[in-house]
Amino acid sequence: MTAQTRRLSLAARVTLLAAVAVGLAVAVTSAAAFATVRMQLYDGLDESLVQRAREAASSDLVQRATLEGVPSAALGAGDVLIALVTADGTGTTARGVPFPPLGAAETAVARGAAKGSLRTVATEESDYRVVAVPTPEADAALVLAQSLEPTQRTLRGLGTVLLLAGAVGVLLAAISGYAVARSGLQPVRRLTAAAEDVARTDQLRPIAVTGDDEIARLAAAFNEMLVALSASRERQRRLVADAGHELRTPLTALRTNLDLLAQADARGGLAPQARAELLEDVRAQVEELSSLVQDLVELARDEPLHRGPEPVDLADVVAQAVHRVRRRAGTVRFDVRTQPWLVVGEPQALERAVVNLLDNAVKWSPPHGVVSVRLAGDTLEVTDQGPGIDEADLPYVFERFYRASDARRLPGSGLGLAITRQAAERHGGSVVAASREGGGTVFRLVLPPAPRGPAQAPQRVSRVAHS
Repeated sequence: MTAQTRRLSLAARVTLLAAVAVGLAVAVTSAAAFATVRMQLYDGLDESLVQRAREAASSDLVQRATLEGVPSAALGAGDVLIALVTADGTGTTARGVPFPPLGAAETAVARGAAKGSLRTVATEESDYRVVAVPTPEADAALVLAQSLEPTQRTLRGLGTVLLLAGAVGVLLAAISGYAVARSGLQPVRRLTAAAEDVARTDQLRPIAVTGDDEIARLAAAFNEMLVALSASRERQRRLVADAGHELRTPLTALRTNLDLLAQADARGGLAPQARAELLEDVRAQVEELSSLVQDLVELARDEPLHRGPEPVDLADVVAQAVHRVRRRAGTVRFDVRTQPWLVVGEPQALERAVVNLLDNAVKWSPPHGVVSVRLAGDTLEVTDQGPGIDEADLPYVFERFYRASDARRLPGSGLGLAITRQAAERHGGSVVAASREGGGTVFRLVLPPAPRGPAQAPQRVSRVAHS
């Protein structure tokens, strides 16, 4: 496609393509039809001319002495030139008929060097089809020549008709292609206008979908994209609003403590113990702020896996997560039973998801409580001995910044479980929560196996009992 063609509109290109395609088809068809008719006309002419020449040659009238007094019509050759040619090249023609064009081919037939000849001879008046056949008279040949002007006139008329029909066909094809292009591209123009309207006004208004063809499916996909974009924008708005709200509290407390410290230093300073307590409070608020920012950055990675996921044994991930959480779990103990389970993913993201589940279980477990961790097949269960989750709160525990009324007195940003759900979904899995009868909460993290990966190791059960 040339640069000039690329600058044309799609409708113009469809029109041009239709015209060129039909033009080529008409040209090939016309050429084939013209060649076929021409061949049939010439074959018919040759067959008729040869047959008449042979019939005339076998007639008793074809003799040198009598040919001059016999009209050509008597020999069945009234529309042709006729002559009797001898071996020396001289000839005799019928009465009132000019000599046909003669040459070496006809003389060769008269000498007996050839059984016959058939050729086209061009003269100033016309082109002739010349046939020569031997006669019963020795050293002589009968020559018939028929003008090709009627045949050529017929072929010229046929060529003119084919040319006009082809031109009309190309014109009709161009008009039809343009009409089809305009009609077929109308939904595309509506889709283009809708996209331009979205870019200009920032309003995600869907477009009407009619029919069930490819254009309709494109419009439906465009509407689905608008819905997804609207949902993404709403999530972004909520994240910014919630993040601003959550960041305001530690920042306010941090600023208040720093102001108190500055005012105290201006008045001579605080007592060493009070100053240490204030600095410890500031350090805790900085750590809370850092943790909150880290959680927000993690949640902002609302994207599919694309950083080289690798086969990971989830049992190893659980063991590392338990090791990390145990150091800050205080008197809470862990009862861990795992079996190997290969998944494909990012080890850091998976470990962060499991750590969040374990931290949540430790936060709600009573002193000297036990957190049960079970990995069997594709399901990891983390169970605590806490008070459980209210039925009204269960649908929202994985929402960003959601904190039940009982949880607001405990540390945390309300983002840990949301990060766990995001990591599970990015790895093609899911996570759910449920309250147990008799107290406690169980979280189930389900992750699909590695597709066509290496064979899993023999089943083994590892246990870290009440440690």
